[in-house]
Amino acid sequence: MPDFQPEGRDEGFHLPPVLIQYWFTVLRWRWLMAGIVAACVILGVAITLLMAPLYTAKTQVQIDRQQKQITNVEGLEAEVQGQDLEFYATQYALLEARPLAERVASELNLYEDPAFFEAHGINPDILEETDSGKTEAQLEQERRRLVVKELLDTVEISPIRLSKLVNINYTSRDPALSARIANQWASAFVDLSVERQFASTADARAFLEERLATLRERLEESERQVVLYGSESGIVTLDQIRDPNGRAIANRTLTGANLEQLAGELNAAKAARIAAETRAGARGDSTSEAVTSNTLANLRRERAIVAGDYAKMQVQFAPEYPAVIELKQQLSAIEAAIAAETARISQARSREYTEALQRERQLEQQVNELKRELDTQNQANIQYAIFQREADTNRELYDALLQRYKEIGVAGTIGVNNIAIVEPAIAPDKPSSPRLLINLAIALMLGLGLAAATAFALEQIDEGIREPGQVEPLLKLPLLGITPMVEEDDVLEELQDVKSNYYDAYFSIRSSLAFSTNHGFPKSIAVASTRPGEGKSSTAMALATVLGRTDRRVLLVDADLRSPSIHGFFDASNERGFSNYLAGDGDWAGLVQETDRKNLSIIAAGPVPPSAAELLSGDRLNQFVREGLEQFDHIVIDSPPVLGMTDAPLIARAVEGVVYVVQSAGPAARGIRASIKRIQMVNAHIFGIILTKVDSGSKGYGYGYGYGYGYGYGQRYGEDYEEAGRA
Repeated sequence: MPDFQPEGRDEGFHLPPVLIQYWFTVLRWRWLMAGIVAACVILGVAITLLMAPLYTAKTQVQIDRQQKQITNVEGLEAEVQGQDLEFYATQYALLEARPLAERVASELNLYEDPAFFEAHGINPDILEETDSGKTEAQLEQERRRLVVKELLDTVEISPIRLSKLVNINYTSRDPALSARIANQWASAFVDLSVERQFASTADARAFLEERLATLRERLEESERQVVLYGSESGIVTLDQIRDPNGRAIANRTLTGANLEQLAGELNAAKAARIAAETRAGARGDSTSEAVTSNTLANLRRERAIVAGDYAKMQVQFAPEYPAVIELKQQLSAIEAAIAAETARISQARSREYTEALQRERQLEQQVNELKRELDTQNQANIQYAIFQREADTNRELYDALLQRYKEIGVAGTIGVNNIAIVEPAIAPDKPSSPRLLINLAIALMLGLGLAAATAFALEQIDEGIREPGQVEPLLKLPLLGITPMVEEDDVLEELQDVKSNYYDAYFSIRSSLAFSTNHGFPKSIAVASTRPGEGKSSTAMALATVLGRTDRRVLLVDADLRSPSIHGFFDASNERGFSNYLAGDGDWAGLVQETDRKNLSIIAAGPVPPSAAELLSGDRLNQFVREGLEQFDHIVIDSPPVLGMTDAPLIARAVEGVVYVVQSAGPAARGIRASIKRIQMVNAHIFGIILTKVDSGSKGYGYGYGYGYGYGYGQRYGEDYEEAGRA
């Protein structure tokens, strides 16, 4: 049999918005919440009237990010930009530091000042009274700790936004004492800042002095190693090449300089030898010396003259002629002289080549010897360079620390403090607290918060179903309808008035049940609930009455054998009833009683049996339903509550389905789910849920949604009904 879900039900019974739920919660617990708020306000007024007046004195100081510099020498603190938040947060923390409070207490002698204890509501003898077993030194230490703690708890540091100004506020019962402590707090902060500056400078100088002494020894040792190793390795340094930072990157040694000089001379010797070799290979009479020689030129000129004369004489005279012979001898002597001179020039060139070759070889030998020596020195120069770099590094560190040492000394001596007192405190003439209006506002806010928390806690504790939108999410069953809260004595009167909201509610439920099956309103139904008092019997009687008005013959059976109530609605007899039939006593038809309601008959419960569950577990219940439907159109059975009993599941098996009644804000949802599960375990069908006794004053549930009955008559339940009545 399909479950019925009324058209538009998903849209009509969703949970309201969260804000509306909160508003409904406030309305439900409004009197409790109002009482909590009123109690908090009254308590706030009482506390305000009982509080002692307090006076707040204010001292304003200016804290600059950087110190004023008289010189251009950098101080100990680095000038870092973009860290103002960190700097000022540090200053605010220092303003609330314990050493500052101890200094103020000592300078004002607050440890022994009775006015201080009186101004803070402290009994100065409390330590002696409570800790009489301690020594005098321990009591004095406790007193000092108490004074410092009170100072730190009372002082208030208030930075002024987007400025360098800070307010130091101090509050006590004595206005003059508040002004004195506030002013002394600012003065002590300035003094401590200056002292920290000089202390940090002195510490830095002492540290640098120690480091300078260490570096000086290290520098001397490293320079000594450079000299000693150079002497042992025969490295004679003529010059050093340094980078822009002053570090030695290359050394010019004596061996290197000699090699450089000999290499130049060797190159010149090679050039001279090549030139001499070229000259030595030329012919003697064609050399430049032969061409340019005056001797050869004279000899050649004389030879030309003698040769000319000799030629003339040969023409004129015979070879044996003495003059011809003499000229021939002269010509031979001149030729011999030219040959001798040419030979002499060739010998000179050969001698020159030999000397050049010998010098070249000597220089090559010297260069090779210097190369070997320089190679040995280069190998030794690696370690020498290591010693040299270490010495340079130590020298740089020493020079840098020495310069910083001098700068810190100058800056620490002439630096100016960056904290100034802008506005000293004066004794206030009006108390700063208590403030009645502020305290009332705080009490009101606390009251509202406590009231809201209480209401929320009560809402969480209350697990009952209070609104239609909770039915389907919590019970997983459709909602058939809701009925308003009606006094028990007025139920019959409301049902007799077809224009009443109560009657209209059940008529709407009848319509929903008519669509729950494919053959209209179920032939037989049982009305059950989780516990007594939820409106189960009234619902069974109301459904039977509404069905009877639709020209249907209806039989209403009171099966709640343990606590019968149906006969009371109709002033009927309960001497014999359904229990008699179940026990096997006669026919059920003889137990039917007619009522004054149209088409409605009832069977009372009858005497209370010793074991109702045994009677209901027999076959006569199923037989009764079958036979009853032959004479009546519908059978409505008022079953017992489910929780703690087995009667309802037994009845649920015999009927077509169950209508489950849930009281608004009644039993817990987990109990309802457990009861429904018991019915479903016997394979019984549940048509849906009827939410009963919905309070119209809740504003949020039932008719508070704008969901009402009597709309066909221009009436609505609750406020709408009253407005319609007044109209």
